[in-house]
Amino acid sequence: MLALMFAGQGSQGKGMGVEVFGRYPGLVHFASEVLGYDLVSLCAEDPENLLGRTEYTQPALYVVNALRTFERMHQEDPSADFYLGHSLGEYNALLAAGVFDFETGLRLVAKRGELMAAASDGGMTAVMNTPAEQLRSIFSEDDVDGIDIAGFNTGSQLVIAATPPQLTAAHAALERRDIRFVPLKVSAPFHSRYMEPARVQFAEFIEQFSFSDPITPVISNVTARPYEPGQVARLLTEQLVTPVRWTDSIRALLDNNDGVEFAEIGGFALSQMVFKIKTGA
Repeated sequence: MLALMFAGQGSQGKGMGVEVFGRYPGLVHFASEVLGYDLVSLCAEDPENLLGRTEYTQPALYVVNALRTFERMHQEDPSADFYLGHSLGEYNALLAAGVFDFETGLRLVAKRGELMAAASDGGMTAVMNTPAEQLRSIFSEDDVDGIDIAGFNTGSQLVIAATPPQLTAAHAALERRDIRFVPLKVSAPFHSRYMEPARVQFAEFIEQFSFSDPITPVISNVTARPYEPGQVARLLTEQLVTPVRWTDSIRALLDNNDGVEFAEIGGFALSQMVFKIKTGA
């Protein structure tokens, strides 16, 4: 059995997509028209240093990973038994599973990126080797409020999100205990309570679209379980304000499917996470 994974924001880089743009000129031109800018120039050259901005990163990654998926299918690589993506990557997973077409996914991701970019007051930090309950206890002891756990990447890495003053206080609490942490290069506290305004607006926007149920099971970041019928709009909306349950997603696949293997489109970070989850690192 094969689980195909799709990388999310953070996997972007100048030069991405150059290996597939020339094979799908019609789709690339269409995507550029929808987005209102030259997608090839943005990804290949990034002349204005926009690729790192959320409103540009998300649709660019969606298009590039969609084309990589089409190329994989064209090459008749083994079909997947499960799809899953990390945060933004879930949209590519849903596209691969036939939930919506290329254009619908692009319009959803463009709006998502726009709304998430607008929520710019805050950030995220990866915290190492500290279980969630211990982390919450530490912040309680030091009177650090307003910290949300935004991601469970592996058994040894969590991600927290908050406003800048709250993150500063959290970092100080971690430093006092010699706990290793790494601030992430993101513009807002994604997957936390602070994305509620974006969630409300996205919920209104997504109402204009209709969705099919997945042809192949897609694992939801929100539930760490396959999408159930009729749940696409709700789960994509909730994803904005709930943590990415990546560890639970991988463990559920490993526990319920003997011999499942993993492949990744869009980088190597997710494969490294899977290795750590498998080995308990």
